[in-house]
Amino acid sequence: MNTPLLQTSSTGDEARQPATSTIDLPIGAHLVTQRRGYEHHGIYVGNGRVVHYAGFASSAHRGPVEEVELARFAAGQPLSIRSTPSARYVGDEAVRRARSRLGENRYRLLTNNCEHFCAWCLLGESRSEQVHGCLRHPSAGVLALVCLVKVLVESGAKGAHVAAQLA
Repeated sequence: MNTPLLQTSSTGDEARQPATSTIDLPIGAHLVTQRRGYEHHGIYVGNGRVVHYAGFASSAHRGPVEEVELARFAAGQPLSIRSTPSARYVGDEAVRRARSRLGENRYRLLTNNCEHFCAWCLLGESRSEQVHGCLRHPSAGVLALVCLVKVLVESGAKGAHVAAQLA
């Protein structure tokens, strides 16, 4: 279950500035932020930084496990902390596990996504409630897929536009 939403920086420079939240996030916390049609997950590692599987969170090309500023992870959206009462790995140990996979680039939407990554960091097993929900309720899965395709198309169109301007 998620706690109330946490706000990140409201300076308008989210992509460049660290989060200015006054809430102290616990080391090893499982953070969740909404994207269009799905949730994005990461592990808080301290000093305003998050390790996450970038996947398709910010581009049409899948990204690796990376460590980024909290505001970049949140992408202008509120954050929540996902409670994991049965976690086998907490605090510094969860952070160590998250950082052990930095640079890994084997993202797979259905079998190795950002939520699978966080579950592995905290529970020692890879699983995704979003994927299970989509499989149990195909209409939700279709909606999520349509949203993802739309984001990828828009991202690709923006990238092509920027590339054309730079050429």
